[in-house]
Order: sequence, then structure tokens, then C-alpha cells
Amino acid sequence: MLNRVIQQFGLQVQSLNEVEDSHSSTVYKCYLSRGEHVFLKIPYTKLKFQRELESYEILKGKVPIPDMLQYWTGDEECPGAFLLSELKGQPLTPHAPLTVAYQVGVLQAQMHSVHPPAGKVLTGIKNEFTNWSNFIEQQFYSFAEDVKSVLDPQLYSRAIEKFENMKNQLPSPDGPSFVHMDFRPANIIVDGNKVSGMIDFESVRFGSTEVDFTKLYRDYLSFNPTLYKSFKEGYNSIRPLIDLEIVLPFYQFTDAFNSIGWCKRRGLEKNAKFYGENVARIKTFLL
Repeated sequence: MLNRVIQQFGLQVQSLNEVEDSHSSTVYKCYLSRGEHVFLKIPYTKLKFQRELESYEILKGKVPIPDMLQYWTGDEECPGAFLLSELKGQPLTPHAPLTVAYQVGVLQAQMHSVHPPAGKVLTGIKNEFTNWSNFIEQQFYSFAEDVKSVLDPQLYSRAIEKFENMKNQLPSPDGPSFVHMDFRPANIIVDGNKVSGMIDFESVRFGSTEVDFTKLYRDYLSFNPTLYKSFKEGYNSIRPLIDLEIVLPFYQFTDAFNSIGWCKRRGLEKNAKFYGENVARIKTFLL
């Protein structure tokens, strides 16, 4: 399939490497004979391809993202593919300069300022905002079947009860906004002291902004209160930030629960470390 995609785009590839930490697509970084790097991306499903395609059309000129150089709608064997420009830099880490946290806040607020386009029919990106509570509930219970098969029964029952209690205390949703659903450091590219942009749009929706802070907090902001403060200042410079202290515990809990189900689906042995981390998080919430 890779060779077919390369031929489809007419590329003269000198070398290529598969990109790690890509969970919904197969991604290759290619060095072309004309001396530039590009990325080949093959989503796992047609729906993920369509979401990504619509995201590039909607976000272009509004949020820093790679340039979509070409795309192929695929065939019976391939869901489709993208040829993307390179964003200079590396994935975000907690060791990046403090000024980067401010820029990350700006980046996310810019994305959350994007609303459903009037008059445009979308077939990949759904607007879940009007039924946001149901959407979150459906996601939770879709993973619950997987969680039930690997979690201690008593712990599982307490987790279900905890979810229902916390869900009923949430404030009104904030949106409808473009939400990434996987806004984590691996999808934020930083070049020195400057944020280059963000990548990966296979899971996006229009919905409530509150869902998008969890993974960023888990893998970045929680390491340093100063980072968190700088991030909030950056976000507020574009649009008002919701009260994260109210909504974050609920989404941290559901993220940990859903991640256990994700590990079961993708293979417990292969994802043992991530599975153990999330079981520990669930236990901490239930203490």
C-alpha cells in the first residue's frame, strides 16, 4: 500500500521512516530526492480520512497546521492518503521554554474559536454540541464493556457510580467549538522557543471545549504550576477560558477509564505501561 501511495503522489523518495506515537494512522517521514522532508499519512479508516480532510479545509489560515500538498481519496484497499508539509521542530515536552506554554494556550484558543462553518455540509466531522452530555456518555459506556473485562468488579462498579455522580454536576457546555479530542504534546510541534503548529485530526468534532484540556494537563501542564499559569494567560488572550477546576476532574476520570478500555482494544501486553498508569489513576479517584 505504501508503494502505491508513493506512486499516486509521484514522489521520488530517497529515504523514509515510520513515525512512532501515531495511533490512528500510519505515518511516514520521507526525504525526497529534491532535498525536502514531507509526511505521508494513511488513516486507518475512511471516516478518519474524511475528518482529516475536512479539518485541513476548515482550519487553513485560522490555526497553524501543515500544508496539505496532495490527497488521494483511496480505493477498495486504501482508505485514502495525505501528502503533508513538514512543521519544523519536535513534539512538545515539559522542558520547553516557559514562553511556549503561553503560545500553546494561544494555539488551543485559536482552534476553539473555530465554529461549524455555515452552509458547508460535513460528512466526517460531526457536531456533537447540542447532545454533548449524551456524546460523552456514549463514549464512556462504549469503552465500559472493554474495561469490565479487565478491571476488578468492585472497582468497576464504583467507577460507574462515580461517573454518573460527577456527570450530573457539570456546568453548561462551552461551544460549539472545533475540538481536537487528542490535544496532547505529541500533536503539538515546537521549534526551539516557538510553537510551529499542531497535527493529527482523525478524532475531531464540533463540541464543548472542556474535553480538550485533559490530555494536555495530564502530559504537560501538571508538571509545573508556572506552565499552567502561562498557558491560561495565553488562552485568555484569545478567548475566555472555562473554569477548569470544575470540569477537569470529571474529564481526567473519564479519560483514565476510557484509556483502560483503549488498552484492552489495542492489546494489554503492548500497552501494559499505559494500562497500569490509568488503573492507578482510577484508584486514586475512587479513594
